[in-house]
Amino acid sequence: MKNVFETTVLSLSGLKTSSETKKAIQNRSNIFIMSDAAEDAVLRPKEYGAFDHGMRAALAARIAFQNQEDGLAHKYLEGAGNFKKVANPSYKGETKDLKSILSFMDKVAKDTRNVVAEDITALKSAHVNDADIVRLAELNSFMAYQIRLITGLRLMKGAEDERGIA
Repeated sequence: MKNVFETTVLSLSGLKTSSETKKAIQNRSNIFIMSDAAEDAVLRPKEYGAFDHGMRAALAARIAFQNQEDGLAHKYLEGAGNFKKVANPSYKGETKDLKSILSFMDKVAKDTRNVVAEDITALKSAHVNDADIVRLAELNSFMAYQIRLITGLRLMKGAEDERGIA
């Protein structure tokens, strides 16, 4: 079993194993272990549809970069293979279909509340089937969760640092 402090969110949070939060983290280790399992399921599923593992990693890195989570983005870039350019938020795509996919992913990542039916219609026009639309939404949802969890843990670390706890 993986050491809880080696999970993605804890390794990127900056929390130290000597901190007073160590016991709390160990008591809730299942959250971090399950978060890593979810990461595997979303980024490296057995049935990946139109978006293989490299593309998923690139999209995850793109979302992380958009949220100023460069460490997380670079972690995902390692698995992006030939899709590394997709991770750059300024890259808009070379084909109409890819442009539609990236536009959708960017909007869901940055402006979720304004996603409308027409955004889904644009994906369908880009030859993305319903199952793959769900897969894209799952990836975006997971990244939002993971980024928020890392941010929350950093806030805990900041509170510890302010109190001078090591």
